Amino acid sequence: MKRSKQSVRVAGQTIPEVRFEDQSLTSFSGVILIQKLCEVLDVKAKLRGCVRHLASSASYHPATVIHLLIVHVMLGWRRLRDLDYYRDDQLVRRALGLRSMPHVSTVTRALRALDVGVVARLRRLLRKLVLDSLVLFHVRRLTLDFDGTVVATKSRNTEGTAIGYNPKSKGCRSYYPLLCTVAQTGQVFDVLHRSGNVHDSNGAVSFIRECIEQVREAGFDGNLEARMDGAHFSDETCSMLEEQGVEFTISVPFARLAHLKSEVESRQRWNRIDKEWSFFESKWLPRSWSARNFRCFVFRHRVRVPRKGPIQLDLFEPVHREYEYKAIITNKLVTANGVLQFHNGRGSQEASIGELKSNGAFDYIPTRRSVGNQVYAIACCLAHNLSRHLQMLVEAPSRRQTPRRACLWVFQQAATFRDRLIRRAGRLTRPSGRLTLTMAGNNVTERDYATYLSALDQTA
Repeated sequence: MKRSKQSVRVAGQTIPEVRFEDQSLTSFSGVILIQKLCEVLDVKAKLRGCVRHLASSASYHPATVIHLLIVHVMLGWRRLRDLDYYRDDQLVRRALGLRSMPHVSTVTRALRALDVGVVARLRRLLRKLVLDSLVLFHVRRLTLDFDGTVVATKSRNTEGTAIGYNPKSKGCRSYYPLLCTVAQTGQVFDVLHRSGNVHDSNGAVSFIRECIEQVREAGFDGNLEARMDGAHFSDETCSMLEEQGVEFTISVPFARLAHLKSEVESRQRWNRIDKEWSFFESKWLPRSWSARNFRCFVFRHRVRVPRKGPIQLDLFEPVHREYEYKAIITNKLVTANGVLQFHNGRGSQEASIGELKSNGAFDYIPTRRSVGNQVYAIACCLAHNLSRHLQMLVEAPSRRQTPRRACLWVFQQAATFRDRLIRRAGRLTRPSGRLTLTMAGNNVTERDYATYLSALDQTA
């Protein structure tokens, strides 16, 4: 139906007077979904189990503070000081089980009082929630991606930080945590906290072994895979993965293996995969290695636009103006194209880490104590995983296992999910003595809320 201009346009609008009053209003109606999810997963009780060894007489229990941090990140906030902008929100207080919100100084003191035992228990909780979701959704193939990321700070007296490799903020002190993510769900399985001046392989072997053992102990008997970059290329890592029965691919660093470079440059015959990719399988492995039953593929990628100007590192890497090269070591018994597709799927982990840092506050350092910063980082990972888990409850997997091991679900970005469902204005009322949350009429929002609440009720 076509409308006239007079029925659509308004000549002018008066700017209303701004007033602030104490009313039963909320800016986060979607926190009821978070509250219901935490009740279904019994998050509060599990957090209390993580801090049960601490003797605390404070008004705010340490588990409550950690729960607050998880909700804080899920609501889209970043800095601890942002707590002041919603401390009077009645619905958020009800979701946390609090009559009043703690001040920022109270939260920082609570973080300082935590110890390494809390960090260890929170890491176990992080792994358990991910494994429970994998069992719930019957995932039969599990792909673990391992990679480090820089978390920088401008402060020079933050405990545990150090000046290391940081191309974006040179000279800044930083942490360099190693993350393990699950490719099928995009969730963070575990995180190893490290100072910023260590190599990416520092402590990685024991961390990888611990992640694999935790998966096996949880009763997962499906196919287990792992993918890593060239920093983890070593005989110890490959042998350990082989002994654990894990299929893996690891990038081979040309800079450390001069013999491989000469073999690539002297190669005349390449096997064609498609118009852009070709390969050959090398029988070469470092002489110092104990086992030689691994396959080594060298791939050549045709560059659409030839590189111009000087090429750095030409003393170590094979150089060609029209091609780029990569080498991959693996124990997978699939075709070369299958190895290439599987290994190139590592880009999904970079997307998950980028999401975790941009929309999950993972790159924020709230305190000067190392343990407090570690707890906050794990809280960010828990918030990220809970958001993914909530979406997984509503929608069935939309993808099958692909060669690249893409996520089985098509997830909304955290910012989109918050804008659509979490950050919705509402009013709390008690008609006939029954607590009611009222939001503006919107058919799409009403449908989505009904879908999520129904899925949570069925899971409970």
